[in-house]
Amino acid sequence: MTPYAYETSGRNRKTLVAVLLVWAAILAAVLFLDASLWIAGLIGLCTAPALYDLIAGRRSGVALGPDGLSWFAGRRTGQIAWNQISHMRLDTRLDFSVRSSAVLVTGRKVRLPLECTPESETFEKELSERGIKVERHHFSLLG
Repeated sequence: MTPYAYETSGRNRKTLVAVLLVWAAILAAVLFLDASLWIAGLIGLCTAPALYDLIAGRRSGVALGPDGLSWFAGRRTGQIAWNQISHMRLDTRLDFSVRSSAVLVTGRKVRLPLECTPESETFEKELSERGIKVERHHFSLLG
């Protein structure tokens, strides 16, 4: 089985476009709809994490190798051997993001950072090719 590696950066076009669209909407609301400046400022403050990602350009990713699963996201790293993983759980959240968790044979869950995982369909396919059982859970509030 060939190794699989996925890597991304916070400095990407989607983040830049999203920030610019939010700022344009805020500016339009202030100029044309006479929106309150403090409310516009609070909404603009919500773009701070995205701005940090654009400036810092943190790298993150996941690798599926012959020995196991490894990931990195900023300063956070982790590695789990295949024989320690019972199955992988992919939870679709209410905001349509997909959280990935490795459920160990001991029953403990290890959550992978959201920013280091690839698209859920790709990730599920790669895990299945390696014989790892994948459970999908859609829109659960708990878990």
